[in-house]
Amino acid sequence: MDNSKWPVRAVLPIAQPGLKFIFITILITGMLFYFGWIYFAWIFLVITLFVCWFFRDPDRVIPQEEKSLVSPADGKVIVVEEQEQSEYLQDPCIKVSIFMNVFNVHVNRIPFDGVVQKVLYQPGKFMNASFDKASIHNERNALIIKISEDKSFAVIQIAGLIARRIVNCVKAGEKVKKGDRYGMIQFGSRLDLYLPRDFQVAVRVGERTKAGSTIIGYIK
Repeated sequence: MDNSKWPVRAVLPIAQPGLKFIFITILITGMLFYFGWIYFAWIFLVITLFVCWFFRDPDRVIPQEEKSLVSPADGKVIVVEEQEQSEYLQDPCIKVSIFMNVFNVHVNRIPFDGVVQKVLYQPGKFMNASFDKASIHNERNALIIKISEDKSFAVIQIAGLIARRIVNCVKAGEKVKKGDRYGMIQFGSRLDLYLPRDFQVAVRVGERTKAGSTIIGYIK
């Protein structure tokens, strides 16, 4: 997602969806100081600083290798496996899951150039996103992105135990570029990738990733 869709990013390294939370905590902090409730004011000042830090949106260097597919999220790789079928791709595929904790940058980025074929929102539960069943039962938002006549991949934002707000800023029919900002999941969760079966994976379970800069693998 370019800065025209996330306009504050052109001025401050803050994700647009975080502005309302920052404004609320600043307002409460100011009121507490104004009314002389100093102890609580200092507590809310610390909370305000944490919220500003949580919604940070740093720039990233996007790999220029033509076939490289980048991570959609900061976090830890918790699943790399082949699947015979999925609800997002008709053919056998490779699933890569990335878990984000509350300390990660939460801005999500497009993994590879293409055209958004579908945007599929599915309401659901809010169980711990590190559990694999979260991919099936939790609230989620999927993008199916076509990259050629015969190849597509899916990237799915999945809400978690604490994360209750999925933000997606792209729509069906839109052209997207590798490394574009396209949304976030507020306060920790998980991203799943479903990739063509011949995809060359370059990460392993346990590895740390950075959105837009870590290469997950290569499209063949």
